Amino acid sequence: MKTSDLHQPVRQTIALVLAGGRGSRLHALTEHCAKPAVYFGGKFRIIDFVLSNCLNSGVHRVGVLTQYKSHSLMRHVQHGWSFLRSEFNEFIDLMPAQQRVDEASWYRGTADAVFQNLDLLRCQRSKYVLVLAGDHVYKMDYARLIEDHVAQGAPCTVACIAVPLAQASAFGVMTADARRRITRFDEKPSAPQAMADRPGRALASMGVYVFDADYLFAALQADSKNPSSSHDFGKDLIPAMAARGDAIAHPFDLSCVKTGPEAPCYWRDVGTVDAYWASNIDLTAPTPELDLYDQSWPIWTYQPTVPSAKFVFDDDGRRGIAVDSLVAGGCIVSGAVVRRSVLFTGVQVHSFSQVEEAVILPGADVGRHCRLRKVVIDEGCHIPVGMRIGFDAVADARRFHRTPDGVVLVTSAMLAELPA
Repeated sequence: MKTSDLHQPVRQTIALVLAGGRGSRLHALTEHCAKPAVYFGGKFRIIDFVLSNCLNSGVHRVGVLTQYKSHSLMRHVQHGWSFLRSEFNEFIDLMPAQQRVDEASWYRGTADAVFQNLDLLRCQRSKYVLVLAGDHVYKMDYARLIEDHVAQGAPCTVACIAVPLAQASAFGVMTADARRRITRFDEKPSAPQAMADRPGRALASMGVYVFDADYLFAALQADSKNPSSSHDFGKDLIPAMAARGDAIAHPFDLSCVKTGPEAPCYWRDVGTVDAYWASNIDLTAPTPELDLYDQSWPIWTYQPTVPSAKFVFDDDGRRGIAVDSLVAGGCIVSGAVVRRSVLFTGVQVHSFSQVEEAVILPGADVGRHCRLRKVVIDEGCHIPVGMRIGFDAVADARRFHRTPDGVVLVTSAMLAELPA
């Protein structure tokens, strides 16, 4: 491929971000918003990562398919992602479920969500379609992925990553031959198959696909007429394409964006409270695997106008400090100690409190003399004076939502039900 044509496939690509899932495994965190709209990393939303990957990769035609509890997500995209130039045919368009095919069905699955927008997609006359899950955290150069898709010559490419075999049942698991041709694909198998050369790992789908547009459109048309189909990429379309020999595996390390060749490839499905907490706390490491400070691949977002973070009081026993922590703008740490935690915009932690391994979402307020450990505090919570969370498993499980790994999720509704 000539240097002048290096990114030509990118200019012939439209991306579709699947952002309509319920996100029920995040429990109360998705009670009022879709999973891609959940806050992450101190100032971002989960969807910012996939949209930033598109922008940084040169994919500037993007549709965001929404459905459940989409108001917060739609407002965020409108406020933070409306800067592309329509006169250059650049856009990030919201594509909510609107019964375009008939007047009886909303999006019935991920494939049906795309099928119901086929008329809009055909108008773009794109040669390739990039289909992306909107609820994963990672940095990936989609230009490299699309170029590999073109070079391999198959009509479908599935990005993949090796995951521990014990965790593989949560993903689509594939088997590929020496030429990377996918020979088998099972969605969330109860007994996932290990990789031949890595018996403790399985090859998992990242929920990132590239298709030749005409091939995808034909497959979606056929799937829509199949009464036994669940109309889902992972359950129906990709297994059928693999069975026909039409699908190629794309290892994540071929297109992962990282700060150095020795750095690990970082991709996380933050679909459970435990995974969500762990991924946020990972960012507090001195050198986190996910580098948010790399200006060559910035993560874009909408930011409210707030003052700088503030740390006050310097007395013995009442010193406002944060160590190994991320503290967003608008926060005030007032005579409290914060360790290995992530404080989102506008959080206040009052005097004599100790906070450790905490993920505290925007606008939350921690009263005086509190002790919090291994918690996720939801947006706008007011933690009463003297409350202890994360030290008594029985009491935590009775009052709040305590996960199998011992993370305690606290919401305003849970706090309101506590006895006065």
